[in-house]
Amino acid sequence: MAYHVTLIPGDGVGPEVTEAAKRVLEATGVTFHWDLAHLGDGAQELFGTPLPDYVFESIRKNKVALKGPVTTPVGSGFRSVNVALRKKLDLYACLRPCKIYPGAPTPFKDVDIVVVRENTEDVYSGIEFEKGTREAARLIELVSETGQAVREDSGFSLKVISETASRRIVKFAFDYARTHHGKKVTAVHKANIMKFSDGLFLAMAREVARGYPDIEFEDTIVDNLAMQLVKRPQQFDVIVAPNLYGDIISDLCAGLVGGLGVAPGANLGDDIAVFEPTHGSAPRYKGQNKVNPMAMMLSGVMMLRYLGETKNADGLEEAIAEVIAEGKNVTYDMKPGIANAQVVGTSQVADAVIEKLEASNT
Repeated sequence: MAYHVTLIPGDGVGPEVTEAAKRVLEATGVTFHWDLAHLGDGAQELFGTPLPDYVFESIRKNKVALKGPVTTPVGSGFRSVNVALRKKLDLYACLRPCKIYPGAPTPFKDVDIVVVRENTEDVYSGIEFEKGTREAARLIELVSETGQAVREDSGFSLKVISETASRRIVKFAFDYARTHHGKKVTAVHKANIMKFSDGLFLAMAREVARGYPDIEFEDTIVDNLAMQLVKRPQQFDVIVAPNLYGDIISDLCAGLVGGLGVAPGANLGDDIAVFEPTHGSAPRYKGQNKVNPMAMMLSGVMMLRYLGETKNADGLEEAIAEVIAEGKNVTYDMKPGIANAQVVGTSQVADAVIEKLEASNT
């Protein structure tokens, strides 16, 4: 079977890691028809907008996209191309697995955490009021009517948490745990302080949890979670969080397992999926054949599983794990602190993974 997939190379190091992922995916033997599309800086130069309409048309048609990291052009009118893409396609669930592969540069062991992040609300909603504007003044006046004092030189970013979005993201987390043999879901919040936003998220989490008696449920305050992740990350399985906390926590978890170079991700809606690494576009490394493509490759593994290509997904993940374990054909970030370490470039990592795939098929 051939799969039609929208391919978005991205900006900065995006084209390099995307090409590496494309090569290893094709080496699995799965047939892809790639529909090339551009977002971010590259799209701004070509089309005068970082978010051209044809990209959305391509993703809606194919239902699946593999996306490199993109840069939001300065002065483009978008706070974030990534946020705009997720909101327009209603990709409400951000899935970020953080798993230790033997040989990865980390002092931790046996960490296998999946962060499920709500993707459409919270302070990332883009509802902001600039200091000194008429809108900010009206908001200050409204708040003052409640007896609360707000400084006149304040700017505002509204934290929006809805019952609808909270319920569906927690349900997504429990369904994921159930289908992927997860044993526990941890809901993250600061409901002790933000009682009407995080408190609503927590209430929805507790309500949904009652429908999954086979899965353990707990909730934890976000600052305590940060400490517990560093002390004993093995106690966590699936973590579900509002947008901002999920963004921060997923980077923390990436640090536990070896860094952003091995941190894949997916943004999922009801019938559309966009797979991309957790890391950004790192423009200063553009064209240097230097950065680690494994996060992008592992995002490809997630895409294969989503497509039902479980055997090929397992084979590709195993090949990547073997390259990490051997430690001979890895990039600089996989050997931090080792003086005169022998490292390779982006394309050479892809070569090594393909060699493992070919060896396993002989």
